[in-house]
Amino acid sequence: MEQEQKIRVAITHGDTNGVGYELIFKIFEDPAMLELCTPIVYGSPKVATYHRKVLGLEVPFTIISSAEEARDGRLNLLTTFDDEIKVELGQPSEEATEAARKALKHAMVDVQQGKADVLVMAPDNLPDFLSREPEVLKLRMAGDLRVGLITNLLAIKDVPEAITKQKIIEKAKIMFTCLKRDLRINNPRIAVLALNPPTGNDEDPWGEEEKEIIIPAIDELEQAGMQVFGPYAADTFFGHGDYASFDGVLAMYYNQGMAPLRTIAQGDGVCLATGMPFVCTHAQTGVGYDVAGKGCADEEALRHAIFLGIDVFRNRLDYDEPFANPLPKLYKEKRDDSEKVRFAVPKAKEQQKKE
Repeated sequence: MEQEQKIRVAITHGDTNGVGYELIFKIFEDPAMLELCTPIVYGSPKVATYHRKVLGLEVPFTIISSAEEARDGRLNLLTTFDDEIKVELGQPSEEATEAARKALKHAMVDVQQGKADVLVMAPDNLPDFLSREPEVLKLRMAGDLRVGLITNLLAIKDVPEAITKQKIIEKAKIMFTCLKRDLRINNPRIAVLALNPPTGNDEDPWGEEEKEIIIPAIDELEQAGMQVFGPYAADTFFGHGDYASFDGVLAMYYNQGMAPLRTIAQGDGVCLATGMPFVCTHAQTGVGYDVAGKGCADEEALRHAIFLGIDVFRNRLDYDEPFANPLPKLYKEKRDDSEKVRFAVPKAKEQQKKE
């Protein structure tokens, strides 16, 4: 029987003055990783050789000129540029940023054309262009906590105006599909956080944005058959561990979602850019200028980003296969509202008792 082709993982080299190559070499020092996938590093053989020498890592790689040349059982390095580039470990530079951009652009084209299966991004200083696409939701993960953001990297004063009912509905639908298709959670439960703290008034507990935007969006999502609950005050939601009852959390702005995530994770998590036609992941890891070239960078987050990309790719294949030739429904599905009571938002008085 013909051996099944390994999943081809396109890995960008990230910022050439940072820890990207160190992380990649450390990961693929382990021969078991080459059994799991066929890695294709998009970068520069000269820069890779320089990093390998500085770090004293004896990890072999094979230079290729196209993704089609990648071979199983090897660390394949695809040349994305031939220009001479000065490597200044620990120093940001336009050269390093441009090298990261060229690698990412080449890798994205190859994945979109089916020459690779999964895109994994090593740390870089490129603008977060993925978050600016309306159909993309970056799902940040640490263990079973999964956080998506309604707004991305906005000043606090600009957040209320950027939050709309339609945006909440769109992001929730993307998250719902991701949880079902990418992570194979059968009936996802999504919590939506409030923008304002509760007023303390039993009869009128929420602010203008909750009453006019967030709650109507949740109601519409519920009417569409999704298990979406809220709004929840972020302090008690995370402080009392309520997040453990949900498969995904939608936060209104960056710090509201990311500060608890990083605190609970106690380290770097991983991120899945969902809503895209291909699988794309990266580690929630900085470029690492402070430790570049010192051999002490922790590769585990990027390793888990590779694991996540492989799992999502397989999950999508399994999920999509039955829909290729669907059978007609022979019954009418009955909506199950039993969990609504369990995850109903407590009244303001009950919240006060908790506090």
